Amino acid sequence: MNHETSATVVSGVRGWLRRRALVFKLFGVALLGLLLLVPLGMVNSTLNERAVRYGAAVRSITQTWGGEQRVAGPVLVVPFTHKVAGVETRLVDGRRMEVTVDREQRGEAVFLPERLTVDGRLTPSVRKRGIYRAPVYAATLRVAGNFAAPSFDFLTLRGVEPQWGHARVCFAISDLRGTRDDLVLAWGRGGGSVALQPGARFAGMGAGVHAPVALEPGQGREFSLALGLNGSEGLRFLPLGRQTDVTLTSTWADPSFGGAYLPAEREVGPEGFSAAWKMSYYGRSFPQQWAEGGEGQPSAATIEASAFGVNLMEPVNAYRTMERAIKYGVLFITLVFTTFFLFEAVCGLRLNALNYALVGAALCLFYLGALALAEFMAFGVAYAWAATMSTGLIALYARRILRGGRRAWLVGGMLGGVYAYLYFVLQMEDFALVAGTGALFAVLAALMYATRHLDGREAVPEPAAKGNEARGGEA
Repeated sequence: MNHETSATVVSGVRGWLRRRALVFKLFGVALLGLLLLVPLGMVNSTLNERAVRYGAAVRSITQTWGGEQRVAGPVLVVPFTHKVAGVETRLVDGRRMEVTVDREQRGEAVFLPERLTVDGRLTPSVRKRGIYRAPVYAATLRVAGNFAAPSFDFLTLRGVEPQWGHARVCFAISDLRGTRDDLVLAWGRGGGSVALQPGARFAGMGAGVHAPVALEPGQGREFSLALGLNGSEGLRFLPLGRQTDVTLTSTWADPSFGGAYLPAEREVGPEGFSAAWKMSYYGRSFPQQWAEGGEGQPSAATIEASAFGVNLMEPVNAYRTMERAIKYGVLFITLVFTTFFLFEAVCGLRLNALNYALVGAALCLFYLGALALAEFMAFGVAYAWAATMSTGLIALYARRILRGGRRAWLVGGMLGGVYAYLYFVLQMEDFALVAGTGALFAVLAALMYATRHLDGREAVPEPAAKGNEARGGEA
């Protein structure tokens, strides 16, 4: 009687487990999918390491060629003296008395141009360091304009005496290593010129050049400067003129315009771009003149905030794109595992954990292969090769474990379609979220339709024979 009771209990447990085999299988597959996040994390760590090496290679190139350039100027600086009342102790009729005297102090007044125009052309090229590449440019700029006659009426000081003989013109250039030729400033209508010297001598604006200039009271001056400049990443300007006009042309086909002002006119095409900026001084937050250290002097940060220009960006950065692709790794694993699970549940197949693990490993290897190939060829070509190898490997394996060529073709077609759609999403910047969400919605709807007749209480059908079960689980 006890033996019969035990047999009944065992039989009941087996029946309960068999009725819920599909649920347990689902949890097992989900757990295996979560474990595959570990190799995905290792691939992501490799990606970060390679990105750091790429950044180091780019920095080594720009250190010798020239970094991101910011051109500011010219500004006219005129020293002056003024009277300040002071108190001194003196002997008067044998007695010490405090008397008020005038002391002379020095200051500097800064004047910005009335009109500032910049005409430039950027010639891009690519420099290599090992297997890494970095876009750089050689800029040819012509800076021209005029200064109005300097007036010190804005100062509220006593006894202001401009030191016209010590006036200077200053340019701020962020990376002087990029200057290619001697810099000579044409000053005045008479064709006079003066060589620029290192050092901006303009408070808070960093590196640059300056030149002493001849200046007379009540007279303005015209100026022009031919500037050859090597740089990388981008080129920026500051709107220091009462009216500032900047025109740039280049054969670079993928510019990114940014800063405080966007171009008033621009054309971008496969053969390059042209852009024109037009700004008046009403759109900025600093005046046309001020005294150093006096009231109304803008900070360097305030002036820098008005910078504008263009960045030369690569159409697709392989490391950034691969980082985005890895974020879809969980989705890939889920879709493929779900497909195999549906074949198993609907077609009466029996797959083991090793089958799922090897398929997941092939999916993870796709990312590593794409990353490795992208360092030697265009990202699109590298992606296609890696996707083809991954799809072919999984499809051939599926032909064996799913016991059917038609099923293998179905798996391969599904996986190839997913890879193709992922590439489409990765190339989209503004609509990537919409496209990705739409794809997830479509996949979820398809899964709900395919599993509409499945009952979690039903067992996974047994294979017809043990020999077939063994062959179905072979790796």
